[in-house]
Amino acid sequence: MSEGTLDDLYFEWLYGQVASVKNRNPSRSYWKLFRQLYSKRFVWFVGNDDNRALDGLELRYEFLDETGVEVDASWMTLECSILEMLIALARRVAFESEGSPVGWFGTFLENLEINRYTDDIYEVSIAEEVNDTLDRLNDRTYSYEGVGGLFPLRNADRDQRTIEIWYQMSAYLLEGEYVANGPYV
Repeated sequence: MSEGTLDDLYFEWLYGQVASVKNRNPSRSYWKLFRQLYSKRFVWFVGNDDNRALDGLELRYEFLDETGVEVDASWMTLECSILEMLIALARRVAFESEGSPVGWFGTFLENLEINRYTDDIYEVSIAEEVNDTLDRLNDRTYSYEGVGGLFPLRNADRDQRTIEIWYQMSAYLLEGEYVANGPYV
């Protein structure tokens, strides 16, 4: 692991959970996009979605166990980022579907339509578009069927904006027998 601030070390560790840290080819790396995902807080207001935030925060304990880094207790209480939530969710979905966390993380980026934003094309206008996408995810302003969110359905029987992410995921898996093995990132 490279030297840097705690935040830098943790961010690199998170990146390595779903992408190759060694791949610095700008047309195949996502450092800038992931940094934006890491900088944006995951907001939840639908019941039980707090569990997705808690899962994301659990990654910090794993990081500390693996690296032996010592941190100030206040760092552990910082709010969950969208990147943390997505990585933890990718692990959960992989377990439920027998896919891989890397593959599922890539599927999330694809479903959010931000998977094409590699470092070589990332710029201010893209950062603004990604921010709008992340706001849509947090604010649940995607469609009834979940299009524009993490788990778009072909035949939704309930408004996906009003149900917890876990049930969105379950419906997505049941509807399509999806298995994401990647590698997308």
